[in-house]
Amino acid sequence: MTSTPPALPVMLLAAFILVGCATSPPKDVSNICGIFDDKRGWYKDARDSEKAWGSSIPVMMAIVHQESRFIANAKPPRKKILGFIPGPRPSDSYGYSQALESTWGGYQRSAGRYGADRDDFGDAIDFVGWYNHQSYRRNDISKNDAYRLYLAYHEGHGGYERGSYRSKDWLLSVARKVSDRSAVYERQLAGCQAALEEGRGWFGWF
Repeated sequence: MTSTPPALPVMLLAAFILVGCATSPPKDVSNICGIFDDKRGWYKDARDSEKAWGSSIPVMMAIVHQESRFIANAKPPRKKILGFIPGPRPSDSYGYSQALESTWGGYQRSAGRYGADRDDFGDAIDFVGWYNHQSYRRNDISKNDAYRLYLAYHEGHGGYERGSYRSKDWLLSVARKVSDRSAVYERQLAGCQAALEEGRGWFGWF
């Protein structure tokens, strides 16, 4: 009599593999076409946010790249006590967008997305689009000005109004990097967006 291996362990293993694939970052975060080919469904999420809030896909993706490198459960590094003892984290920012819990709560109420999670890419990219829309309304920043949008994103709308970024040369440098990456992403996306719109990946059909 031949024994049939139990199906449940195989199913559980497959589920773990699928979860790991869903939460792992893209293999090449420097190429937006590769990102969308690697992470099926992310292009639609980004496009939906662009349509809802008016900020371009390259701008939003450049901000996410800077904040988390597309790591779902990213957190700010812990401070070191006496130079080597792990201490508390500087904030409760979390997820793809590194949104603070309080800011995320404001987004949920404002956008009506009460079930949104910071470690879900679709929710996170929608948050970035929403935040850029607030920067446009409150700070009169163009929705495609990656440099100033990132300054407002990092400092908060009040901080941007006060010009808190002006004394932070390191932050100005980071904002320039976000702007440069947005421009690179824009050029790359121009070469693959038609295929993405047709429902195909960069290298083939979805």
